[in-house]
Amino acid sequence: MSAASAPTAPANQGGFRRFWRTLKQLFYEVVGTLFAVLAFVWLGSAYRAWTRDVAHWLMAAAVILALLFVLFAVSSFRRARKL
Repeated sequence: MSAASAPTAPANQGGFRRFWRTLKQLFYEVVGTLFAVLAFVWLGSAYRAWTRDVAHWLMAAAVILALLFVLFAVSSFRRARKL
């Protein structure tokens, strides 16, 4: 088995590198959680607008923003998982 075809072991990470990776992962998870909470807030706003018979474009805007925040939350959690 040659050196080129041998599976490479992950580089031994030093203390600061592990700490930095952990901080980045925590940052992405916290940001993802905040986006998820904001998505629930926008969905609550859309529901409130629907029950009070507000303009349809206002409800649609709230739902679209909620979906956008859900997308951001999912992408943030996926990025934290990749680290």
